Amino acid sequence: MWVYQKKLQHPVRVSKCDPCMAKFLVEQYGGADGELAAALRYLNQRYTVPPKIIGLLNDIGTEELAHLEMIATMVYKLTKDATPDQLKAAGLGEHYANHDKALFYTNASGVPFTVSYIAAKGDPIADLYEDIAAEEKARATYQWLIDMTDDIDLKDSLTFLREREIIHSLRFREAVEILKEDRAQKKVF
Repeated sequence: MWVYQKKLQHPVRVSKCDPCMAKFLVEQYGGADGELAAALRYLNQRYTVPPKIIGLLNDIGTEELAHLEMIATMVYKLTKDATPDQLKAAGLGEHYANHDKALFYTNASGVPFTVSYIAAKGDPIADLYEDIAAEEKARATYQWLIDMTDDIDLKDSLTFLREREIIHSLRFREAVEILKEDRAQKKVF
Protein backbone atom coordinates (compact mmCIF):
# COMPACT_ATOMS: atom_id res chain seq x y z
CA MET A 1 0.00 0.00 0.00
CA TRP A 2 2.74 2.47 0.94
CA VAL A 3 6.49 2.42 0.94
CA TYR A 4 7.83 3.58 4.27
CA GLN A 5 11.22 5.21 4.24
CA LYS A 6 12.86 5.43 7.64
CA LYS A 7 13.19 9.19 7.49
CA LEU A 8 10.92 12.08 8.27
CA GLN A 9 9.29 14.14 5.53
CA HIS A 10 11.48 17.06 6.64
CA PRO A 11 14.41 16.95 9.09
CA VAL A 12 13.50 17.73 12.69
CA ARG A 13 16.17 19.38 14.79
CA VAL A 14 15.95 21.19 18.08
CA SER A 15 18.76 23.13 19.73
CA LYS A 16 17.83 22.68 23.37
CA CYS A 17 15.67 20.93 25.90
CA ASP A 18 12.43 22.93 26.13
CA PRO A 19 9.53 21.11 27.81
CA CYS A 20 7.43 24.28 27.80
CA MET A 21 7.55 24.41 24.00
CA ALA A 22 6.83 20.67 23.89
CA LYS A 23 3.67 21.31 25.89
CA PHE A 24 2.54 23.85 23.31
CA LEU A 25 3.44 21.57 20.38
CA VAL A 26 1.21 18.83 21.73
CA GLU A 27 -1.68 20.97 20.44
CA GLN A 28 -0.72 19.86 16.93
CA TYR A 29 -0.47 16.24 18.07
CA GLY A 30 -3.84 15.66 19.72
CA GLY A 31 -5.67 18.97 19.51
CA ALA A 32 -8.81 19.80 17.55
CA ASP A 33 -6.88 21.32 14.67
CA GLY A 34 -3.88 19.02 14.92
CA GLU A 35 -2.40 16.45 12.62
CA LEU A 36 -4.24 13.40 14.00
CA ALA A 37 -7.64 15.04 13.55
CA ALA A 38 -6.72 16.10 10.01
CA ALA A 39 -5.46 12.66 9.00
CA LEU A 40 -8.55 10.91 10.35
CA ARG A 41 -10.89 13.50 8.80
CA TYR A 42 -9.45 13.19 5.29
CA LEU A 43 -8.97 9.43 5.31
CA ASN A 44 -12.61 9.04 6.43
CA GLN A 45 -14.05 11.51 3.92
CA ARG A 46 -12.54 9.72 0.94
CA TYR A 47 -15.37 7.17 1.15
CA THR A 48 -18.09 9.72 0.42
CA VAL A 49 -16.56 11.87 -2.31
CA PRO A 50 -16.59 11.55 -6.11
CA PRO A 51 -13.82 9.30 -7.44
CA LYS A 52 -11.92 12.24 -8.94
CA ILE A 53 -10.94 13.58 -5.49
CA ILE A 54 -10.44 10.35 -3.53
CA GLY A 55 -6.72 10.43 -4.34
CA LEU A 56 -6.42 14.00 -3.05
CA LEU A 57 -7.93 13.09 0.33
CA ASN A 58 -5.85 9.92 0.53
CA ASP A 59 -2.62 11.75 -0.29
CA ILE A 60 -3.19 14.63 2.12
CA GLY A 61 -4.50 12.30 4.84
CA THR A 62 -1.38 10.15 4.70
CA GLU A 63 0.83 13.24 4.60
CA GLU A 64 -0.87 14.40 7.80
CA LEU A 65 0.27 11.13 9.40
CA ALA A 66 3.83 12.05 8.38
CA HIS A 67 3.30 15.43 10.04
CA LEU A 68 2.07 13.67 13.18
CA GLU A 69 5.36 11.75 13.19
CA MET A 70 7.28 15.02 12.88
CA ILE A 71 5.41 16.58 15.81
CA ALA A 72 6.05 13.46 17.91
CA THR A 73 9.75 13.70 17.08
CA MET A 74 9.84 17.38 18.06
CA VAL A 75 8.12 16.71 21.38
CA TYR A 76 10.44 13.78 22.07
CA LYS A 77 13.55 15.82 21.32
CA LEU A 78 12.34 18.77 23.39
CA THR A 79 11.67 16.58 26.45
CA LYS A 80 14.12 13.66 26.28
CA ASP A 81 16.66 15.32 28.60
CA ALA A 82 14.12 17.07 30.83
CA THR A 83 14.03 16.30 34.53
CA PRO A 84 10.75 15.67 36.34
CA ASP A 85 11.14 19.11 37.94
CA GLN A 86 11.52 20.76 34.52
CA LEU A 87 8.45 18.92 33.24
CA LYS A 88 6.50 20.01 36.30
CA ALA A 89 7.62 23.62 35.85
CA ALA A 90 6.45 23.49 32.21
CA GLY A 91 2.98 22.37 33.26
CA LEU A 92 3.57 18.74 32.30
CA GLY A 93 3.59 17.30 35.82
CA GLU A 94 0.23 15.55 35.43
CA HIS A 95 1.28 14.18 32.07
CA TYR A 96 4.55 12.88 33.52
CA ALA A 97 2.71 11.27 36.44
CA ASN A 98 0.41 9.42 34.03
CA HIS A 99 2.60 8.75 31.00
CA ASP A 100 6.24 9.50 31.87
CA LYS A 101 7.62 11.09 28.68
CA ALA A 102 5.44 9.01 26.36
CA LEU A 103 3.29 10.96 23.96
CA PHE A 104 -0.43 10.87 24.55
CA TYR A 105 -3.10 12.35 22.31
CA THR A 106 -4.08 15.53 24.13
CA ASN A 107 -4.20 19.19 23.32
CA ALA A 108 -1.85 21.72 24.93
CA SER A 109 -4.21 22.02 27.92
CA GLY A 110 -4.09 18.26 28.52
CA VAL A 111 -7.62 17.56 27.23
CA PRO A 112 -7.68 14.10 25.59
CA PHE A 113 -8.29 13.76 21.87
CA THR A 114 -11.89 13.14 20.91
CA VAL A 115 -13.52 12.22 17.62
CA SER A 116 -15.91 15.12 18.12
CA TYR A 117 -13.07 17.21 16.64
CA ILE A 118 -13.81 15.64 13.27
CA ALA A 119 -16.69 16.91 11.16
CA ALA A 120 -18.08 14.80 8.33
CA LYS A 121 -21.28 15.92 6.64
CA GLY A 122 -21.25 13.54 3.70
CA ASP A 123 -21.66 16.38 1.20
CA PRO A 124 -18.32 16.65 -0.62
CA ILE A 125 -18.39 20.43 -0.99
CA ALA A 126 -19.41 21.00 2.64
CA ASP A 127 -16.69 18.60 3.78
CA LEU A 128 -14.07 20.29 1.61
CA TYR A 129 -14.94 23.67 3.11
CA GLU A 130 -14.47 22.06 6.54
CA ASP A 131 -11.09 20.78 5.33
CA ILE A 132 -10.08 24.24 4.12
CA ALA A 133 -10.99 25.69 7.52
CA ALA A 134 -9.04 22.94 9.30
CA GLU A 135 -5.94 23.62 7.21
CA GLU A 136 -6.18 27.37 7.81
CA LYS A 137 -6.56 26.85 11.57
CA ALA A 138 -3.53 24.54 11.56
CA ARG A 139 -1.57 27.14 9.56
CA ALA A 140 -2.43 29.80 12.13
CA THR A 141 -1.43 27.53 15.02
CA TYR A 142 1.91 26.77 13.38
CA GLN A 143 2.54 30.49 12.97
CA TRP A 144 1.80 31.09 16.65
CA LEU A 145 4.12 28.22 17.60
CA ILE A 146 6.86 29.73 15.42
CA ASP A 147 6.32 33.04 17.20
CA MET A 148 6.70 31.33 20.61
CA THR A 149 10.16 29.86 20.12
CA ASP A 150 13.63 31.28 19.66
CA ASP A 151 14.98 27.89 18.52
CA ILE A 152 16.03 28.41 14.88
CA ASP A 153 16.13 24.67 14.21
CA LEU A 154 12.63 24.14 15.56
CA LYS A 155 11.36 27.15 13.61
CA ASP A 156 12.63 25.50 10.41
CA SER A 157 10.50 22.39 10.96
CA LEU A 158 7.47 24.39 12.07
CA THR A 159 7.78 26.63 9.01
CA PHE A 160 7.86 23.58 6.76
CA LEU A 161 4.65 22.30 8.38
CA ARG A 162 2.97 25.71 8.13
CA GLU A 163 3.77 25.87 4.42
CA ARG A 164 2.36 22.38 3.83
CA GLU A 165 -0.92 23.48 5.48
CA ILE A 166 -1.11 26.33 2.95
CA ILE A 167 -0.58 23.89 0.06
CA HIS A 168 -3.27 21.56 1.42
CA SER A 169 -5.72 24.44 1.71
CA LEU A 170 -5.02 25.41 -1.90
CA ARG A 171 -5.55 21.83 -3.13
CA PHE A 172 -8.87 21.62 -1.26
CA ARG A 173 -9.95 24.96 -2.77
CA GLU A 174 -9.16 23.60 -6.23
CA ALA A 175 -11.24 20.50 -5.49
CA VAL A 176 -14.20 22.66 -4.43
CA GLU A 177 -14.05 24.49 -7.75
CA ILE A 178 -13.93 21.21 -9.68
CA LEU A 179 -16.96 19.87 -7.81
CA LYS A 180 -18.89 23.13 -8.17
CA GLU A 181 -18.29 22.98 -11.93
CA ASP A 182 -19.52 19.37 -11.99
CA ARG A 183 -22.65 20.41 -10.09
CA ALA A 184 -23.25 23.31 -12.47
CA GLN A 185 -23.00 20.87 -15.40
CA LYS A 186 -25.47 18.57 -13.63
CA LYS A 187 -22.85 15.92 -12.96
CA VAL A 188 -24.52 15.32 -9.63
CA PHE A 189 -22.59 13.36 -7.06
